[in-house]
Amino acid sequence: MSIDTTGKSLVDLLNMLEPTPEPAPVSMLPQTWGWLALAVILLGFVVLVSVVFVRGRRANAYRHHALAELANPDITSAKVAEILRRTALVAYPRKQVAGIHGDDWLNFLSQTSDDTNFLSDIGQSLIEAPYKDLPPNRALAQLAQHWVKSHKPHRGT
Repeated sequence: MSIDTTGKSLVDLLNMLEPTPEPAPVSMLPQTWGWLALAVILLGFVVLVSVVFVRGRRANAYRHHALAELANPDITSAKVAEILRRTALVAYPRKQVAGIHGDDWLNFLSQTSDDTNFLSDIGQSLIEAPYKDLPPNRALAQLAQHWVKSHKPHRGT
C-alpha cells in the first residue's frame, strides 16, 4: 500500500506525516532502593547537625548574655564582679564556685582562663568592687569579657 504523493506540495506532504508518539512521563521517584537509602541517610545527617548546632547555642547562651551586659561602656566594677560570679556559677558546679572569695576567687579566674591578669591590680579592683564605690573600669570589663569568651567550662557528670 503506497500513498499517492504525486502533485503534492511539500507542505501537503508534511501534513500527511503522522505525529510522533509522546513518551511516557518520567517518574520523579527514585528507581532503585539505593537512592532512597541515600536520601534517608542525608536527612538523618541534616537532623543530627541541626541538633548539635542547637545544643551548642543553648550551652553557650549564658556567654552571650554576659557579653551583652559587659558591652555597656558605663558598666561599674561592681556589676562586672556580679556578672563574672553569675557566669562562673553557670559554667561550674555551685559547690566549686559559690564559696570562693578574695585571692582564691582571682586564682580560680586565672586558672580557668588563659589570662593571668586577674592576679594584677585589675584583679584586686574586682575583689574590692562590691564593697567600694569604684568608677567604671574599662580594663576590668575587657578582662571580664576575655574570661567569659575563653574560660573552659566544667565537663562533669
